[in-house]
Amino acid sequence: MKFIKQLSVIILVCFAGEFIRYIVPLPVPGSIWGLVLMFILLVSGVIKLEKVETAADFLIDCMPIMFVPGGVGLMRSWATLKSMLPAAVCSVVLVTPFVMLVTGKVTQRIIEKGDE
Repeated sequence: MKFIKQLSVIILVCFAGEFIRYIVPLPVPGSIWGLVLMFILLVSGVIKLEKVETAADFLIDCMPIMFVPGGVGLMRSWATLKSMLPAAVCSVVLVTPFVMLVTGKVTQRIIEKGDE
């Protein structure tokens, strides 16, 4: 019963994120709104971590399975994608260090603000 309650809280926050997507006129997916909302609720203490932790851990454990359909789709589309491979590799090589840098700086600032 505990697991069902925790999963229900997570699903409700996801639905709230989808609802926000329809209200706010920005091109942001509902899943992102849901993540931001869950983060705010956890940080503010409205939702205690213990109220969602077990279900969240279960969902994280199942996450690798969710990549299988995408991988199969890539393999089926290989003939089409092969011509775009050099451009994709260049994009990844150029963008990945930038994303790592920004993520690291944001994380450092969050940690510094937490120490104050």
